[in-house]
Amino acid sequence: MAKIAEIVASSKRPTFSIELWPPRSPESEAKLELALPVLEQLHPTFTSITYGAGGSTRERTHDLVLRIRRETSIEPMAHLTTAAHTKSELVYILKRYLGAGVENILALRGDPPLNGDAKLAEGELAHAIDLVQLARTVGDFSIAVAAHPEGHPDSPDLETDRKMLAKKLELADMAITQFFFLADFYFRLVDDMDRLGISKPILPGVMAPVSVKTLERMAQLSGSKIPDQVRERLNRASGSVEAVKAVGVEIAIELSEELLKRGAPGIHVYTMNEASTTVQIYEGLGLGR
Repeated sequence: MAKIAEIVASSKRPTFSIELWPPRSPESEAKLELALPVLEQLHPTFTSITYGAGGSTRERTHDLVLRIRRETSIEPMAHLTTAAHTKSELVYILKRYLGAGVENILALRGDPPLNGDAKLAEGELAHAIDLVQLARTVGDFSIAVAAHPEGHPDSPDLETDRKMLAKKLELADMAITQFFFLADFYFRLVDDMDRLGISKPILPGVMAPVSVKTLERMAQLSGSKIPDQVRERLNRASGSVEAVKAVGVEIAIELSEELLKRGAPGIHVYTMNEASTTVQIYEGLGLGR
């Protein structure tokens, strides 16, 4: 398999990658079935596959990763979290991926459930860096970690967050950021890493918001701020689902254009399994030309 971090680092043109969710219901499974062939036609550099809070989609994530590897031309990256897992369980999962030929991992601590106020179940490994270290002992993985341009919500301050990210990136191969809406946040993060001696690829994560309510909850969990102008644009379109989606796509394209113009190595789109909005972002950026 291809090592995704090496592809991103060596690419002579901006990369375009996507995140997908494993289906949790017959309806979401049908949606994914429709989306996959459409998204494959975009020839994304890779797709990351999420891992539900506390491992709630453990088998679904594994099955989708293997399906994408075997049945499509897209390179998969498997999310894996420390939350609610013992060390031996994580070793088993990592070895299982290696046995199936999957070598690209996104190592995470994990987020609490998007819906409700349930707390994140602790695992035997406390932090994502512990998972990176563990994966290195299991096999020759290409490992990505998460970055928070505005700082992790659990970090006491931005300086502490940056130092922790630098430690993760000393061991990992690349980072993918949480979503954000102001390009300066991303470039400040990159500059901070450079000052700390880190020059590994950091892909900016971009999302086209399709619901104000969902966006607010996701922002709360991720530590991202919703700028007033973004909230106002979405609220003005809130009378129609399609209108909100159209505005969300505009916001994502505008941000992505600025990121690429200022030197970001690519764009990682949080698709929420929405094929149509992802295609519009791709085409709006002219990446297929």
